[in-house]
Amino acid sequence: MRPAPLLAAGVAALTITLAACGGSSPSTASGPAPGGSPAGSTTPSGAADPNAPEVVAPGDIPDDQVFVSYAPPGATFSIKVPEGWSRATSNGTVTFTDKYNSVEVRSESNSPAPTVASVRATGLRDVATDPSFKLTKVSAITRKGGPAILATYAIGSPPNAVTGKKALLAVERYVFGHNGTTVVLTLSGAKGADNVDPWRIVSDSLTWK
Repeated sequence: MRPAPLLAAGVAALTITLAACGGSSPSTASGPAPGGSPAGSTTPSGAADPNAPEVVAPGDIPDDQVFVSYAPPGATFSIKVPEGWSRATSNGTVTFTDKYNSVEVRSESNSPAPTVASVRATGLRDVATDPSFKLTKVSAITRKGGPAILATYAIGSPPNAVTGKKALLAVERYVFGHNGTTVVLTLSGAKGADNVDPWRIVSDSLTWK
């Protein structure tokens, strides 16, 4: 009957050994996730900015678009604008719109003749602070209404009322000066739109009284 104690001792030793082996648990220390991204990161490196303006269907102005003369009350000039477009006035600026296409007209009295330097310095203040603004070029040109400064740039449109998204716009801003009056004509449309001819009609139509 002597072997019984030896068997008990062996079972106890085996139990202790198993307990020691099972006492360790997998590491829970935090660290970089696979691929080098920080643990918990939700935006992959290099992902597109969800707030960036989108390139949308251009919406070219039709070839048969009719243009009509428009003169703000008391103005010393007139200009042709697309017939049938919606019109709104805000802070002295009159805007005609159709989809993403727009024509903005505003004027200032008792102002010096515009130059490339003055347009670069102050003529784009209303848009230059927009994060999506990107200036392409500012140059001196001539239209039928006389000399002008032309600034071309890209910018995001106001947010869509339904989706909240912005469209990327291509913009031409003309600054005309005549006898102390400055006329700022801003023409914009979705990037990629073929509005060369319509914008030429509008920018060539300025007539001084």
